[in-house]
Amino acid sequence: MGEPLPALLYVEDDADIAEMTVEVLSDAYRVDHVIDGEEALQRALRNRYDVMVVDRRLPGRDGASLVEAIRTARITTPILMLTALGTVPDRVEGLDAGANDYLTKPFDYDELLARLRALRRGFQAEGRRREIGDWIYVPDSSSVHSPSGLRMSLTVTENALLELLSASPERVFSRDEIMRAVFSTADGEGAVDTYVHYIRRKTTPEMIETVRGRGYRLGMPT
Repeated sequence: MGEPLPALLYVEDDADIAEMTVEVLSDAYRVDHVIDGEEALQRALRNRYDVMVVDRRLPGRDGASLVEAIRTARITTPILMLTALGTVPDRVEGLDAGANDYLTKPFDYDELLARLRALRRGFQAEGRRREIGDWIYVPDSSSVHSPSGLRMSLTVTENALLELLSASPERVFSRDEIMRAVFSTADGEGAVDTYVHYIRRKTTPEMIETVRGRGYRLGMPT
């Protein structure tokens, strides 16, 4: 026997669209199809899925609200949002809610399958994860995810600094230790403080704690 197919939660209330889409998706996924946003949230909280496909307009709870609730529950499963709303503000709302990608109706099934493959590859490549308070840090993808699911990208230097601190979360690192571990000899002494500021500005001031007279250590942001 081969490996089981990956699990997919599909949330769509249009019966005609759903019937054909489930048939196509079932060649590559174990599809769990629901038509209501509230029921979809309960499924997402109870079960583990490899990827989710969520329609923008749903009864019970709309797609953006559903995605936001899933991210608030700290479920990081990649989500593709389907929408008949083609305007930029509508797409932005879905992405800001925590969706990873969107596809506008009517869509091509080959493109849908390709986007789902890309989402799963990216999610699997993220690898190891570290919890920093209520945030999730993924060193391998140079990214930090907020409690609501928003993703912040880090530069190479920002990532190296946060990886150093998060590898020993209880330890206080002096500026000199951070300079030697993260920065080159060409960087000035103020580089440590500058990059701590950059990380705090991208995430939250509580991401890195200042220990007066000693240096910095990982914080406990909420």
